[in-house]
Amino acid sequence: MRLLSLLPILFIAVSLRAESLLPPNARVAVIGDSITEQKIYSKYIETYLLACTGRSDIHVFQFGWSGERAGGFAARLENDLAVFNPNVATTCYGMNDGSYVPYAPQIGAEYEKNMRLIVAGLKKVGVQVMALGSPGGVDPDYFKRPNMEGSVYNDNLAHLRDIAKKLADENHQPFANVHDTMIDALGKSKAALGKEYGPFGGDGFHPAPAGQLLMAQAFLKALGLKGEIGVITVNMKGESNVSPGHQIKGGKAGTLELESTTYPFCFDADPKNANSSRSVLPFSSFNQDLNRLALHVIGLSSDKAKVTWGAESKEFTRNQLEDGINLAAEFSKTPFDAAFMDLLGAVATKQNFETLAIKNLVTNFRGFAADAKEDPEFGAALDTLKKKVGQKHAQLDANVRTFLKPVTHTIKVEEVR
Repeated sequence: MRLLSLLPILFIAVSLRAESLLPPNARVAVIGDSITEQKIYSKYIETYLLACTGRSDIHVFQFGWSGERAGGFAARLENDLAVFNPNVATTCYGMNDGSYVPYAPQIGAEYEKNMRLIVAGLKKVGVQVMALGSPGGVDPDYFKRPNMEGSVYNDNLAHLRDIAKKLADENHQPFANVHDTMIDALGKSKAALGKEYGPFGGDGFHPAPAGQLLMAQAFLKALGLKGEIGVITVNMKGESNVSPGHQIKGGKAGTLELESTTYPFCFDADPKNANSSRSVLPFSSFNQDLNRLALHVIGLSSDKAKVTWGAESKEFTRNQLEDGINLAAEFSKTPFDAAFMDLLGAVATKQNFETLAIKNLVTNFRGFAADAKEDPEFGAALDTLKKKVGQKHAQLDANVRTFLKPVTHTIKVEEVR
């Protein structure tokens, strides 16, 4: 038996949750323009942090604002973030800061000035970790602007990417390379699926779910998430083992009945439609980087075996199974799908409230700051409104967590002669 096949057992007592940059009791503010206000990549980030990390101490609030540039958020930062008091933030500006024209030094200077204001403001309000994100990219096949080629605007956005990285490095903060993550996958997907495939959306820059998954990937990697969902070791001739987040509830030789509180990230069904998160997987490293639920099988007598997980079965070689397969990548339908999608829906409901609360209520508090100081009664009323927003948000956050239910599932391994 190869030594590699023994490694899952040797390390099974060690938690697989490599340290991320998220502190204990992390409160993550997801900040950006209309692409953030779409509430898709922010929803993916929050759902991943809740379901896939094995942690229960993480809370998320998205602060997206359509049409916004970095300077716009710098102006509302202190007022708006006070409703949540984050200690972690992700930022994604630049798409509008580029002004939809070719790059010029004054564009970069203005963007850098305002991003520096954001960094200083986040430090002032107690944010410890800032994943400073670059802008994404545009799809030249769908991005239609007068006198503006998509490739030319991508050059502009690449300059802004470099500025965001410089600021991250200067401040010893993580950099989320949204731009390169998206552009690399765009080229690969177009080569395989044709120019009609539009992961960056119908206008070429408000991403469809496929593009939004790439954005989430960039931020999750920047936050130090390692993607180790778990290890399941089936021993055909002895005791099987699982890593933390998963429990063996029963079974017999070759079959494990499991209960899992840590989920793999799950995808919708369509493998070729950009409105499906699954469609971009062949052109990205999402599963390899962030979504590894490893199955190792040892003690096989045959050269091949059939693995049944939920409603699907697939055959693998003995060498593949000894080295380990990634269940999340190999199986298009998983026993976690229904629970994961229910959780995703609850997160969407919460994030819809966040947009409503910030844009229609919280951001307007700053216009009454002087009145609140002069009129204590009015100031107390504003404080009550802030508390009510916080209480409503806490209720929705608590509701989200009711959807984090243990999932029971069975893995069956049968030797193929």
